[in-house]
Amino acid sequence: MIDASTVDWLSEYLEHLRVERGLAHNTLDAYARDLRELATWLSDRGRTLASADTDVVARYLGALGERGLGARSQARHLSAVRGLFRFVRAQRYIEHDPTELLDRPRARARLPTVLSRDEVERLLAAPDLNNPAGLRDAAMLYTMYASGLRVSELVGLELEGLSRAEGLVRVRGKGDKERLVPIGDVASELVERYLHDVRPQWASAREQAIFVTPRGTRMTRQAFWKIVRRHALTAGIARAISPHKLRHSFATHLLEGGADLRAVQEMLGHSDIATTQVYTHVLTDRLQAVHRRYHPRG
Repeated sequence: MIDASTVDWLSEYLEHLRVERGLAHNTLDAYARDLRELATWLSDRGRTLASADTDVVARYLGALGERGLGARSQARHLSAVRGLFRFVRAQRYIEHDPTELLDRPRARARLPTVLSRDEVERLLAAPDLNNPAGLRDAAMLYTMYASGLRVSELVGLELEGLSRAEGLVRVRGKGDKERLVPIGDVASELVERYLHDVRPQWASAREQAIFVTPRGTRMTRQAFWKIVRRHALTAGIARAISPHKLRHSFATHLLEGGADLRAVQEMLGHSDIATTQVYTHVLTDRLQAVHRRYHPRG
């Protein structure tokens, strides 16, 4: 049974949140559930809010993890608990805040979703090269997969940044930093065809963007997202596809082929190689899945 002082402190704190902080009803209910769960856990172990120390609160958070709660849910619990202890300390009900030295639980970084090589081939083959929009779409898809550009970088490419002889594009990335990225022979040929056959019929005289719409204006990120999704459906790819997944696939497939991590970092425009290293985790996960599936003792 939860002791009387804990019940009183919880009620006083929740009233403080309602009146002084003006929290919404649903938010108050969530706080109340989390804090009553803590109070019950303490009571089951012969503890109260007054006797809880840092080790006890840490063990409570650990118990949440053992129950299967993720780092975000644990962090939400900790936020509620920390607020409660700060309040009761401010009221001088306790001398020390046991949550003061506790770190926020860290969520494991989500691994990028990657298209298989077969899915990429089907997506690239989906546009109809015999009509102007299809040729432009193919040029954009090939360029993105061949270079690993961010979608904002792709739609931001300008004519003066294209080096046709070398098969390079000058990209303006995050932090306004510029880099040169190779796009390969196939993408270069499609871009050349598009620039020769389609763009002159569409682009306004002042427009400098490489990729434009039939109205003569530069392509937007939102419009290209719709293009990717439409061609993915044509290619029979049922799962959600976004332009960024082509960037992830570019990096992963390069590393699978033996590319140097530093070179991939340069092409992606990552300032920190730790950001690029997430793709090595993708490879590890895929290798483990293959091992589990095919090895007789997997």
